[in-house]
Amino acid sequence: MSSPTLDDIDLTHETVRPNGVALHCVTAGPEDGDLVVLLHGFPEFWYSWKHQIPALVDAGYRVVAPDLRGYNRSAKPDGVAAYRMTELVADVVGLLDHYGDGQAHLAGHDWGGLLAWQVGIDHPEALDRLVVLNAPHPTKYDRHLRSSPTQLLKSWYVFYFQLPVLPEIGFRWNDYGVVDSLFEDTVVPDALTDEDVERYKSALATPGALTAAINYYRALGRQRARQYLRGEGVGDQRVDVPTMLVWGERDFALATELTEGLDEWVPDLRVERIPDASHWVQFDASDRVNELLVDFLA
Repeated sequence: MSSPTLDDIDLTHETVRPNGVALHCVTAGPEDGDLVVLLHGFPEFWYSWKHQIPALVDAGYRVVAPDLRGYNRSAKPDGVAAYRMTELVADVVGLLDHYGDGQAHLAGHDWGGLLAWQVGIDHPEALDRLVVLNAPHPTKYDRHLRSSPTQLLKSWYVFYFQLPVLPEIGFRWNDYGVVDSLFEDTVVPDALTDEDVERYKSALATPGALTAAINYYRALGRQRARQYLRGEGVGDQRVDVPTMLVWGERDFALATELTEGLDEWVPDLRVERIPDASHWVQFDASDRVNELLVDFLA
């Protein structure tokens, strides 16, 4: 029997204001199912979970997949400060309150994974279980970046995104050709269709979305710079939530070493490495990711 697809389930599109900012959300699954909130990464939107939403609904979960602030059909506040981690975390906690009883399962990929980590750090009481896909724990990433010239080189784009205007010009060049290049990193042929890629381009081309998406990096970069200038660094950030880290080992931007030695900060941790998957692990290994999600959240 083939796996269910988005066409096999009922999706509801709605707009909510959990933190004073209008967020477009896609919901599916039984009203009385356990809540799972899915946070997309860069340069994605809710649709990046197209394989996982049907599988979770089929397993009986109530699924909410928002467009994060600034993306696609969600509101796009002006200014870098609107994309500080504190605001993003407040968005997610507000979604948990709006759709559930303040506690839920939370999963995030890439930037959504960074945000999921931070929710687990700051608001463990709001989460039942946490799943992160190809996004490093902030303390581990900070320490690895300081000690690994290879990771520093891989992270060049983070520093590039701190520049004004130029990153936006680069993305718009040749009809958002950078998006094609990013998704070409998938290691499974046809993991994304041409239609999929066009959807991501269209979402990023929504007025204001591109600058908003890049402002995530600018806001975090400024926060880290202030911490370093004060001699604070990131510090030890503990996650007291049962957590699963899923990692495509052929990630072009993040070293597999970032999955090692996390017990110090995440005592209840399960690590699942997928050798033949890229940074876009939920596309490359969709069936395996679905199995892991359903098994871990049960």
